[in-house]
Amino acid sequence: MYSLAFIGSLGPAEMLFVGIIALLLFGKKLPEVARSLGKGVIEFKKGLRGIEDDIDVNTYSARNDNISNSRPAPKDESVETTAPKFEPPKSEPT
Repeated sequence: MYSLAFIGSLGPAEMLFVGIIALLLFGKKLPEVARSLGKGVIEFKKGLRGIEDDIDVNTYSARNDNISNSRPAPKDESVETTAPKFEPPKSEPT
């Protein structure tokens, strides 16, 4: 059977033939048909993007929940690193 994979390999002659067939079938309504087809494709892509975003959010939040629940960091054991305070010499070197 044929698949839609052949659409990407159409040359200029085949595209012209498809255009003539579309013009014969739809006539003056061809711009309306193309516009509605374009809107349908845009809505389909928005739907896919929404699904992908939901999957990403759920995947990353599940990973973050597992990481944060595995071992909480103790709050009392925080160590502050301090540098010694600089004090200039009291007398001039001899």
